[in-house]
Amino acid sequence: MIEFALCLPPLLIMMTGTFAMGITLANYEMLNNAVSVSAMQLATQAGQLASPYDPCALVVSTVEASAPSLKPANMAFSLKLNGTPYPATGTSNSSFSCSSTSNTAGAAGNLKQGTTAQVTVTYPCSLRYYGANNFPNCTLTATTSEAAQ
Repeated sequence: MIEFALCLPPLLIMMTGTFAMGITLANYEMLNNAVSVSAMQLATQAGQLASPYDPCALVVSTVEASAPSLKPANMAFSLKLNGTPYPATGTSNSSFSCSSTSNTAGAAGNLKQGTTAQVTVTYPCSLRYYGANNFPNCTLTATTSEAAQ
């Protein structure tokens, strides 16, 4: 019984740490898949965006729909269309927008067939267990590039 009492606390700490790491890896996989889906969605919309011609809003809505268990307010978006960056000036709760007046102007105009669309999303992770945050600056980053169709 004494051996059990001595071994139980370290085993519980290791199990809890393993669970926290598993949740973080699941979040990363979900974020990576959501960014991939949004880049594919964006790449297929070249020249076909409807008014208000906003590729940034399309990326935000696709990522949020593809990763339902991640908090949208914690996501930071960045987009690069044909080499032109549209940096993470906002999150999904603020106005991350790069709207254009038509499909041939602004961000929508940079999304042309054969060009590259790169989507980057960052999301904070928490490896907190038993009240200790062992990696306070942990950030998950997913980036995907697709050729516009």
